[in-house]
Amino acid sequence: MTETRRPVSEAMRRRLRRRYAAERRFRAYGAAAISLALLALVVLLVSVVIQAMPAFWQHEVRLPVQFSAEVLDPEGLGAAALPGADYGALVKQALRARFPEAQGRAELRDLSALLSVEAPFELRDRVLEDRSRVGRTEDILLLLSDGADLYLQAGGDGAGQGLSPLQVSALDSLRGEGRIERVFAWRFFRSGDSREPELAGVWGAVVGSFWTLIITLLLSFPLGAAAALYLEEFAPRSRFTDLIEVNINNLAAVPSIVFGLLGLALFLNVFGLPRSAPLVGGMVLALMTLPTVIIAGRAAIRAVPPSVREAALGVGASPLQVALQHVLPLAMPGVLTGTIIGMARALGETAPLLMIGMVAFIVDVPSGVTDPATVLPVQIFLWADAPERAFLAKTSAAILVLLAFLATMNLAAVLLRNRFERRW
Repeated sequence: MTETRRPVSEAMRRRLRRRYAAERRFRAYGAAAISLALLALVVLLVSVVIQAMPAFWQHEVRLPVQFSAEVLDPEGLGAAALPGADYGALVKQALRARFPEAQGRAELRDLSALLSVEAPFELRDRVLEDRSRVGRTEDILLLLSDGADLYLQAGGDGAGQGLSPLQVSALDSLRGEGRIERVFAWRFFRSGDSREPELAGVWGAVVGSFWTLIITLLLSFPLGAAAALYLEEFAPRSRFTDLIEVNINNLAAVPSIVFGLLGLALFLNVFGLPRSAPLVGGMVLALMTLPTVIIAGRAAIRAVPPSVREAALGVGASPLQVALQHVLPLAMPGVLTGTIIGMARALGETAPLLMIGMVAFIVDVPSGVTDPATVLPVQIFLWADAPERAFLAKTSAAILVLLAFLATMNLAAVLLRNRFERRW
């Protein structure tokens, strides 16, 4: 039996052509939107990287410094006088010997401003490390100030750097003699915050973020997993549990600053916990992360097939044993993934931490969860608001460090999911 086809009219052909054309346009629009988003992301990352590059390099100058005993120990007290000696006078003597044409306090002050305020402390540390340096003359690498560093980073363009003609001439002379070296800024990764851009580092904020996330993890993961397990496996279906589910979903969309206000009112004003501490910051972020962990945990527990529960009950396991020994281990990859994603969101939050005082200027690196500390997003906020131009590069570099944190945590979530996820 042969099949007869109905003839296709011209009107139907036109409708088919329009339908296929509309489908092609839709695909083109989607591809264009994705390409535009990727282009914007690339432009953003490239601009941040370009702005951050100066923060990874610093300039130092090599000067012959005479550790004169007359300056360090004018009264002949010996080693007891070295910790409190006038090491700034050694710096001025070295500059005066290199630039004898600089006469008067104003010119000598301009030359001293080319060096970082840490230069005298660097000389002090060297003398205390080896007291035999007293009386000798050594070539010492000293860190330049942010203004001098910006001038050298720009290739010698002094416009807009706030340098005097004497300072520009001195830098050009030192660079011509090969006394200025460009070194990697390890200080940026090893020191805490500072009012001086050339001394400011991100390590204090990194350690503060670490302690804060540890507290967040210790609170949000067990509480979130337990709440998800109870709501899915044990909670009776009633209006009360429906109300709890609605509130959990609503809390996931609450602005983060509300949790900061809650932490300010409860943890600081009622319980009197220390302000600007990772302990309080972790507790606030744990409250903010809990809804995300519970929602992800419930979805993972719900994805476990009912046959697993029925088989465990069939061999005599109690409901608690079924939940803890069979359902929860199988759902754990999803729970961990939701926890890491929630913590990655918490890592980028600033508003709730501002409310509990973590916006304070913290120089020391925290050694525990109760020490004053700041975190990476707040550190970026502080540097972005600083008037010194050198903090612009520091801000972009801190953004890269924060992005590396976030990328690492999201990569860990993907690896955990791929490693332990089971498809049913």
